[in-house]
Amino acid sequence: MKKESSVIRLYRLANYFYRKDYKGIARVLTRVLRLLFSAEIPASCYLGCGVELKHGGLGIVLHDNLQVGENTVIYQNVTIGGREQHGTPKIGKGVYIGAGACILGNVIVGDGARIGASSVVLKDVVEGTTVVGNPARQVEK
Repeated sequence: MKKESSVIRLYRLANYFYRKDYKGIARVLTRVLRLLFSAEIPASCYLGCGVELKHGGLGIVLHDNLQVGENTVIYQNVTIGGREQHGTPKIGKGVYIGAGACILGNVIVGDGARIGASSVVLKDVVEGTTVVGNPARQVEK
C-alpha cells in the first residue's frame, strides 16, 4: 500500500473527529487543511482507501456529501460539487480525474472512468469510458 500524502492524512484525521461527533475539532482541521494546502476538503465527505490527490491537493474543492471510491486519482484544481437542487456527484472506484475538471450535480461516475483535463461533467459517465470537453462527451475507442 502506498504511503498517503499529508493532505489525505489531515483529511482522515478531520473525518475521524467528524464521525466521533467532535465537529469543532474537525472544522479547525479542515481550516488548517485549507490554509496549508489550498484545498477545500470537508470532513463530512468520504474518500475511499487509496485515493490520491496529486500535487498536494492544490486547489481541490469537494462537496460536503461527496463519496469517492477506492484508488481514484484526482489532479489539481478539480471541483466536484452540487448544482443547487441537482444533487451531489458520486465517484466510482479507480477513476482518473484530470487537472481542472469540474463534476457538477447529481452525476454518477462509473468505476474505471477517465475524465480529461478541464472537462465539465454534467451527466453520468459510464463505467470504463473516457470523457473530454465542455460539456464532457465520450471519446471514441
